[in-house]
Amino acid sequence: MTGVGLCLPQLGDGLSPTLLREFCHRAEEHGFTSLWVQDHFMWPLQPRRGYAGRPDAPIPRQYQSVLSPTELLAAVAGWTSAARVGTSILVAGNHWPAQLAGRLATIDVLSGGRLSVGLGVGWSDEEHEASGTDIATRGKRMDDFVPALLACWGDDPVSFDSPSFTLSECVVRPKPVQQPRPPLLSGMWSPAGLERTRLLFDGWNPAGLTVDAAAVALGTMNADRPVGMAPLTMHHRSFVQFPHAPTPTDDPVERLCAEAAAAAVQGFDDFIIEHNFWSGVADPAGWLDVPATFAPVVAAAR
Repeated sequence: MTGVGLCLPQLGDGLSPTLLREFCHRAEEHGFTSLWVQDHFMWPLQPRRGYAGRPDAPIPRQYQSVLSPTELLAAVAGWTSAARVGTSILVAGNHWPAQLAGRLATIDVLSGGRLSVGLGVGWSDEEHEASGTDIATRGKRMDDFVPALLACWGDDPVSFDSPSFTLSECVVRPKPVQQPRPPLLSGMWSPAGLERTRLLFDGWNPAGLTVDAAAVALGTMNADRPVGMAPLTMHHRSFVQFPHAPTPTDDPVERLCAEAAAAAVQGFDDFIIEHNFWSGVADPAGWLDVPATFAPVVAAAR
């Protein structure tokens, strides 16, 4: 069976603990197997780069307010009992590996070992600047970020030295519950990003691709994985409605059922529904209808 996940209510105003907790309960009741967050913390008034790196593409207004990803997942870990909790994705440039290792390990402890960690290089110039990082070197920084993060999750004493990060011999705890560690998923899709995915990660978490295109790219990466590394797992994120796109004229549930069934045929591990930009959620209370509305997708993936 291919698991079906939901993106958590995270973007926009009016979200409350009561609403979020109830959303999580309804998601588990309807059979959703995972719940996911993304990572943005500012909405520049005059962005130097367009949305998702596309020139002149406006940044969606939903990003004006985004609940912090690790803090939200920590709460969700306590509100759920079965669903995996994951990041789709964290922008490495917004974080530093030693501090992030501790926050993620804490979530893995609180969830009883249900965490999946998605990482990407990001596209926001202003967020990198505010984080004290340089978007121009984000790829090389990722090459050092992953091994530094893994070093922090390894045996104490921890030490690490690279062009981007240095950790003098130290103790870094808590450690994750999962053994050997939580799975690392790549959200990268550029040629350089796919090469990093092939070499450094456990799974791939693309967004917005067709199922067929994602399957082809996954097969290419797996055909050339380093000796001793298991095949990449697939955690496919599909949009109910793309940002800035008009309201769908088709039935989005029917369309996603067909995509989920195709993902199951391809053997994908997760099919994640991205509905943060869907006009069908007209107000915060509308989030509570999402699990029931998209429950047929769970059946389709089986």
